[in-house]
Amino acid sequence: MNLPKASVLFAGSPDAPELSKAEVSRRFDELMGAMSSTPSRHVGPSDVAETLGKGLGFDFTSRPNTAYDVLTKALDGPDITKAMSAEALASVSSALDALKAEQPDLVKDLTTSSPIGTGLVAYDLEAPAKMLVPRPTPLRNRIPRVKGIGLAHQFKVISGFTGSATGGVANLHPGIVDTTQTNFAPSGAANALYYARGPKISYAGYDKTVAYSQFSVSDAVSWSAQYAGQGYQDIRALSRTSLLYSSMLLEERMILLGRGTSARNFLGALAAPTGLALTARTAVTGETPLTGVSTNIYVKVTADAGDFGQSVLTSAVNVAPSTQVVDVTCNLPAGATGVRVYVSTGSSDPGDSARWYAGRSGWNTFTLQGALPTSGTAASAITGDTSAYTAGYDGILPICTGADSGYVNRLNAALSTANPGVEWQNAFSAMYDNNKADPDRTLLNGSDRKQLSDALKTSSSSNYRMTITQDQVSGVALGDIVNTIYNEVTGKAVSVEVHPWLPQGNIPILSDSLPLPDSEISNVWEVRNVQDMLGVEWPVNQFAFESSSYWFGALICYAPGWNGAITGVKKV
Repeated sequence: MNLPKASVLFAGSPDAPELSKAEVSRRFDELMGAMSSTPSRHVGPSDVAETLGKGLGFDFTSRPNTAYDVLTKALDGPDITKAMSAEALASVSSALDALKAEQPDLVKDLTTSSPIGTGLVAYDLEAPAKMLVPRPTPLRNRIPRVKGIGLAHQFKVISGFTGSATGGVANLHPGIVDTTQTNFAPSGAANALYYARGPKISYAGYDKTVAYSQFSVSDAVSWSAQYAGQGYQDIRALSRTSLLYSSMLLEERMILLGRGTSARNFLGALAAPTGLALTARTAVTGETPLTGVSTNIYVKVTADAGDFGQSVLTSAVNVAPSTQVVDVTCNLPAGATGVRVYVSTGSSDPGDSARWYAGRSGWNTFTLQGALPTSGTAASAITGDTSAYTAGYDGILPICTGADSGYVNRLNAALSTANPGVEWQNAFSAMYDNNKADPDRTLLNGSDRKQLSDALKTSSSSNYRMTITQDQVSGVALGDIVNTIYNEVTGKAVSVEVHPWLPQGNIPILSDSLPLPDSEISNVWEVRNVQDMLGVEWPVNQFAFESSSYWFGALICYAPGWNGAITGVKKV
């Protein structure tokens, strides 16, 4: 605050028209001292409300603060007390007190659930989205990729000659004497020419043509999705990354399980299983008896082709009601990865539209137990064979179980615990006898790898023993795995590997190279592509960003006879 000058403040008073400067100064000092000693007070909104309320006849400081206070104050009003009896007022007051205890919103204006149920709170969203998608592609990463041209890859094979005992060529004795005469006339010649020399050797061979196929998958991101996602995640980048991984995963599965049609010189469609039979029996330990079955059980099955399809359905077979379990058994065709089972119930067969997928098995038996399915995938959805595709090629497992494979054994049983690994030793022996094959590795499903490892620990043979030494007493590492199987025929260490997408019950035995130094085959397996995998960003012609992958080629196996498979391994 700015005060007037002291000469102006004290000049011209009636008792002293003119004061000396000393007197003016003294009086000013007295004024300042009086102002400093005056009691001070801060006037706030409540003081104003109180003063204004008194002037107008209201008490603003005692106004209701909550809905409960408003209702309580209204009950004290003269109009209410006159219109209601004392008992009614007491009842309303009691109810209001109870409601106050049960409904906090009556006494609280803002909470984490009021006035909006989700609360007036921040959303702690972490960006970007987490990618919990496994994407291993071990075969694609390992197998060499070679440039191809044209529409198909062709090569010629000399599969045997005299003395090799391969290719169907018979052996002959090379002994001669001075009078030995051998016919050297060309085949079909009219005049036979005989010479004094040893007999001619013979050859076997064939041509091989592997047709190329085109492959592609696509994705699209709407403009609204892209722009709405700004600040959280780049949806277009997510789409392109997912498309790349999806393409690689699908190619991995094609390399492992693909099956082409016979019209293009591939193995062709799987036949339906034969000999389908149902057997009711008593449940054993680990099994659950059937529930909710009061009528006949009807079953159809297909031969499983893995990830990409199945054969056509068999005819239905039925069994009488049972509260136990029912074994579904059949004979699987060569190349099948297992059996898929479809089941229905009724006093008569309700048909495929009411026959539901119950599961698959990697061997020739599937056990129905517990509650049977009443929804899901119906057998009526199987309108034809989906085991082979025109735009496709034969993958590793079909080749290893096909007609040109060097060894196939369908166990229809669990792996041996009496002699762990004997299934492989039998394969090694047969493959060596056949063409002196010496495999490099074997692929297993995780469940089958565990079964093989457990066979060592549960073996009835005394050939294997696990020992815990004294220094391990306080820290024993449990578990043991089989990571190598020694070929008892050749002595080679065969690598044991788990493949993430291999169907349970199927075990390929693979050769990466041949024990033939001049075979002209550097890689037994190759992915030969006219165009290796590429990505395409399509021009924008609608409110979407669209992209595709593309590749054009096939899997080539130059020596299927140097590979084999063990199939039909029961899961335990």
